[in-house]
Amino acid sequence: MNEVKIYAPATIANLVCGFDVLGMCLEEPCDIMEMKLLGEKKVVLHSRDGFNLPADPAQNTAGAPLLAMLEELGQEQVGFELTIEKHIKPGSGIGSSAASAAGAVVAANHLLGNRFSKPDLVRFAMLGEKVASGVKHADNIAPCIYGGITLIRSIFPLDIITIPAPALHITVVHPLIEVRTSDARQILRKEVLLKDAIRQWGNIAGLVAGFMKSDYALIGRSLEDVIIEPVRSMLIPGFDEVKNSCIAAGALGGGISGSGPSIFMLSTSQQIARSVEMVMQEIFDRIGLAYHTYVTSVNTQGVRIHK
Repeated sequence: MNEVKIYAPATIANLVCGFDVLGMCLEEPCDIMEMKLLGEKKVVLHSRDGFNLPADPAQNTAGAPLLAMLEELGQEQVGFELTIEKHIKPGSGIGSSAASAAGAVVAANHLLGNRFSKPDLVRFAMLGEKVASGVKHADNIAPCIYGGITLIRSIFPLDIITIPAPALHITVVHPLIEVRTSDARQILRKEVLLKDAIRQWGNIAGLVAGFMKSDYALIGRSLEDVIIEPVRSMLIPGFDEVKNSCIAAGALGGGISGSGPSIFMLSTSQQIARSVEMVMQEIFDRIGLAYHTYVTSVNTQGVRIHK
């Protein structure tokens, strides 16, 4: 086999309190990527959309991980030609760069006969995140490759734990403004108060325990961020009203997806998730800001190979 088509899903990083350590894979939306194996050591990129992403592989979130993979393959004369059709808008906060990076390495690994492990693929794909934001982080990459909910206990050395979770329905609103991950990182405080750190640790532990015990009430109580959200929410028009109104409509809770501007809410049923979507739409219609909404569920598979 020298050709493959894959679907690379959107992801939600942080899950409110788990900055850089928690992530969730979504069923929708997905990027569509097609890859061909080449007989020479190079990476060729094509785009089927109007996002004008860099054609130089070293500057591209999909290309940089593939170059690293080729370097690890040594003298073997093999390369990749990748065509990307983006459905996850860059800068949306739902893992656009991670989908490109993770999708590329999963596709390449498939064509190579699955020589690399999932931790290897995460290690390669993090180079795509470094291109996008200047920092290697795996909170979008890991769930995109592993599926479901993941905990990144450590980056160096890489230690990824998959977390079982109850049935959850996710509503996402993407206000059509751009919040660059690199910019959203720069505004964060470099130091935090010990009392805030203690509260945050409790919430992270509570959220993980809530997922594992299928305790929806505990999940809801733990979806609180006292460190990152108070700063980043200022970049998102209507954030507080959206969050409070969605919880009033029955959502367990939620917050900023990744670095924003997307906002996500978790619900126990699709009916509640649809009601939450209507609340989001009403608020942004009133604000006069264009948006996209998604109602989806947890993707337990991650990047999917088209059969």
